Order: sequence, then C-alpha cells, then structure tokens
Amino acid sequence: MSIPVRRLALAAAAASLATALGSTPAFPAADGPRTGAADGPRSRAADGPWTTAWTASPQRPSSSFQKNWSQEGFRDHTLRQTVRVTAPGGQLRIRLSNRYGTSSLHITAATVARPGTGPAEVSGSARPVTFHGRASASIPVGGDLAGDPVALPVDRLGEVTVTLYLRDRTGSATFHDQAYATSYLADGDHTTDTGGAAFTRTSASLYYLTDVEVRGSAGTAPPARRGTVAAFGDSITDGFGSTADADNRWPDELAENLAATGAPRPVLNAGIGGNLLVHDTAWFGDSAWSRFERDVLDKPGVSTVVLLGGLNDIGYSEIDLPTYKPDPDVSVQELIEVERDLIRRAHRRGIEVVGGTLLPMKGAEYYNATSADKIRKLNHWIRTSGAYDAVADFNSAMADPNDPERLNPAYDSGDHKHPNDAGYAAMAREVQRTPLI
Repeated sequence: MSIPVRRLALAAAAASLATALGSTPAFPAADGPRTGAADGPRSRAADGPWTTAWTASPQRPSSSFQKNWSQEGFRDHTLRQTVRVTAPGGQLRIRLSNRYGTSSLHITAATVARPGTGPAEVSGSARPVTFHGRASASIPVGGDLAGDPVALPVDRLGEVTVTLYLRDRTGSATFHDQAYATSYLADGDHTTDTGGAAFTRTSASLYYLTDVEVRGSAGTAPPARRGTVAAFGDSITDGFGSTADADNRWPDELAENLAATGAPRPVLNAGIGGNLLVHDTAWFGDSAWSRFERDVLDKPGVSTVVLLGGLNDIGYSEIDLPTYKPDPDVSVQELIEVERDLIRRAHRRGIEVVGGTLLPMKGAEYYNATSADKIRKLNHWIRTSGAYDAVADFNSAMADPNDPERLNPAYDSGDHKHPNDAGYAAMAREVQRTPLI
C-alpha cells in the first residue's frame, strides 16, 4: 500500500472520530499558517460574503520548463500582473502567499488598477492596497495574507492589474509556473507609474498572487447561479497549449459560455501543469490529494468541482525523464481510491463533483500499451461507478473519429496530449452539457 493510501486510512479514521465528537474533521493538514484579513474564507461581512473571482494554485520555486524568477526572487523590483475575474463586485481584495518562501516576504507597497495595454494601467484607476490599514506588510514563511477591501468595481470577465513593490530581498518566490499570461518587472519603485516603459522584463509565470476576491454590487450584472465552479487538475486544466494572454483555457471558455447564456457562474482554475493525484513533486506542486482543501474547498463560494486528473500518474512511470519524478508505477486502484476520497471530502462540504474522463493521448511521449490500458480502465470506472455526481466525458468528446485512442487532430496542440484553443473550447462545451453546470 502506498503512503498516500495509508494516509487515506488515517484521514478516514480521524473523520469518524470527529463525527463521533460532533466536530468537523480538518484533513489533510496540508495548509500552513494563514494570516491576513480577520474574516476567514467563508465568513460574511456587513455588505455580503466574499466570492473568489480568480485563483492560481501556488507552487514551490523551480526552474521548470521555462525561464522564471521564482528561484532568484526579487529585490528593489516592481512586479505587475494582470488577471481576469469571473465574478463582478463593487469591492475586491487580493490574497498573497509566501507558502514556499525561505524568508519573510516584505510587501513595501501594492496597488490594484484597471489594465491598459501590456504593463500600462488606465490613468486614474489605481487604488492603494493596505494590509490591516497599513501600506506595507510582512508575510511569514508558510503564510498567506489578504489585503484590505478596495473600492474598485469590476465586471464579470473584467481584468484587474496588481502591482507589488518588493524593496527588500525576497529570497525564492512562491509562484504559479505555467500561467499562460505575461507578468512584467521593473527595477525600483514603479507602484504609481501608470505607464509601461519601465517594465522591461517579462515572465510567463505568476508570483505571490493566489486569489482575487469580490463582494458587493458591480452594477447590473446578473447574479451567479448555483455558486462557483472550480476546475481542479493538471496541465490540461491549467491550459498548456492555449494561446498566451488570450484566456482560452477550458475554464475560461466555460465562464464565457455561461455568461453568454444568461446563467453566469464564477469559474476558478485550480490546475497545475504536471500535477499528480497521488504524489507531491518539486516541479509540479503538492499532490492533488494534499492540496484539495487549500486550492478548492476553502475558496469562498465554491459549490461544484470538475475533477480531471491521473494522466500524469499513469504516464510518468512510462518514460525516464528527470522532471517526471517521482515516477512509481501507480495502479488504477490507487487512483480510484484517491478520487473517491476527494469526492467524499467535497461532499462533506456540500460540494458536488463532476468527474472528467482522461483524454486520448496516442502518439504522446508516454503513451504505450500499459498506459493506454490504465486510461481505459480508469475512464470506465469514472463513467460507470456512480461515484461522481455527474460525468464530463472528455475522452469521447475529444477523440479522433477515426481512432478513439488518439486526440482529434482538430483539437491537438501538436504534442498529441494537450488541446489547442479549439480543443479547450470543446472541453468547455462538454462540461456545460452536464446537469450540474
């Protein structure tokens, strides 16, 4: 029995004891200290509850597949990042994370604004961000911090630019590796600089910023129906193969589709490229099993989860690459046990779960007879077990009509495993067809 499966048994025992004592179980104990706003992730303020309108799952600093700034960190730099929210609000607040830092993170100054072109901001739109009423703040190692509410109304599918001035040396940076969005860096303090000329360096990753939350009215936007949808998975959820800065990942497309039909819901992307269901990895984040509470269940407003995972657990053991570690042979039964546990934990919170079948990957680097057999068996369980509240059959929707083991060429980004923009749009349509969406 693997270590995660033993942990499942311990977690189940803890849950039973907690139920007997009349308390709510808290497992797995994966979260570090949480500091910041006094109200917790599900509390209510006088003018309504907070809703997470955008998220990015934090990762340990690493060199990864692309150049990034996570290992070197920052000193006397201004970092500017723009994200698109999927819920409207009259107020917003940001959450920052030093979960994987090696030293205290000092935020010298921060602002939010409406984005212009590239790193530029719309003149006059910038608002200072305070932390417990102060312009600066320190986040301890392992900690998270929420800013104070900011009166900057945002529309559904509107964008927000977050600027951080990091005067002191940060050490290595908590980040989200494969953001498919451009971050900008300038030397010195350019917090109040609305132009973009000073921001001469770019990265395709996000740093420290993990959430944008909203509350209150943002005008005439229709209310969300049935709460927030959280997409939880690996690179296919994260958006590998989609066009950078275009918001064409499948969760983005789903948010757009729902808004267009007049039944909008916030949609969050909690994918991490390369992520595993069963094992933690230095390159691709904590396992889905260990990060589920933090990255999905604790987000305010979440009522539905779409789970798509297991492809990397199956594939890593079929090819010997230094980045694909750990790579033990993971059985289909182990994957099923982890997925069943994720479903149980969501159900305890009153959250419904949609199971996504694994996409075809014939021709990909770790496709062979063994991995193909595991995909077929796991997909059969997802479709027929009744464990999920609904099923999004990505495998059938994305398959080549002439070869069901292969990704449809019209949807293939080129590596025979990850969809292109058209493929992600097709995945969004498949999710939208499920009765829970």
